[in-house]
Amino acid sequence: MEKKYCTAVVLAGGSGKRMGTKVHKQYLMLKGYPVLYYSLKAFQDSSWIDEIVLVSGTGEEEYCQKEIVEKYGFSKVHKIVAGGAERYNSVWNGLQQIKEKDGFVYIHDGARPFVDDAMIERAYSCVEETNACVAGMPVKDTIKVVDEKNYVKGTPERKTLWLVQTPQVFNIQLIKEAYQKLINEKIENATDDAMVVEQMMGHTVKLYPGAYENIKITTPEDLLVAEAFLYEYTRKLSYVYSLISKNVKTGQGNLLKNMTENRDT
Repeated sequence: MEKKYCTAVVLAGGSGKRMGTKVHKQYLMLKGYPVLYYSLKAFQDSSWIDEIVLVSGTGEEEYCQKEIVEKYGFSKVHKIVAGGAERYNSVWNGLQQIKEKDGFVYIHDGARPFVDDAMIERAYSCVEETNACVAGMPVKDTIKVVDEKNYVKGTPERKTLWLVQTPQVFNIQLIKEAYQKLINEKIENATDDAMVVEQMMGHTVKLYPGAYENIKITTPEDLLVAEAFLYEYTRKLSYVYSLISKNVKTGQGNLLKNMTENRDT
């Protein structure tokens, strides 16, 4: 079956309030690159993605064009559009830039730097089957439901609970129609794209495996965790390349090199 056209809508309009900095979280430096760089790089390098729509903060379009897109050579970014007051406004602004009538759209938080090609591929396989799917992972902790005074009202079964992440991926016509209804009906309590599709269209949404490393950079602690993830990844990659160097004369080097180049990062 021929691959359908895929657009990534990357949301980069968040502020740095919880981060406690004047610099917006998506522009903070993480191992020498802005946080936003990593998710754009994943979509840029993925053969599953045909174009990228970048949704920036209002007034930040030129900065994103020069300091992010042009500086790092993100040629798949075809549009940069200003976001809105709320997340759903920003998503809607991004969706309106997509001209393709058939295909899929990946909606992703630019402050989640650890999306990778394996995750993008898993999403494609899932959305091709379901038309609506969301990255997530089973929760590890016990979750409590509380009342307005923080008294426990109940304890859901942990096996039924997942942490929801992005990319959230949909048939383009389905998600556009869902958001059009949301905007028309002026509903403001939607916290993610899956909820919009569920409530506006009555369409079921399937979860596919994301990654526990696929965190959203929101607080200073998140930035420290992200740096640790990158350090560990770099350490493992250095070890693999050292094996390639040691074994290149024995004929094993090419095998290791191919394994590395085709790895699921």
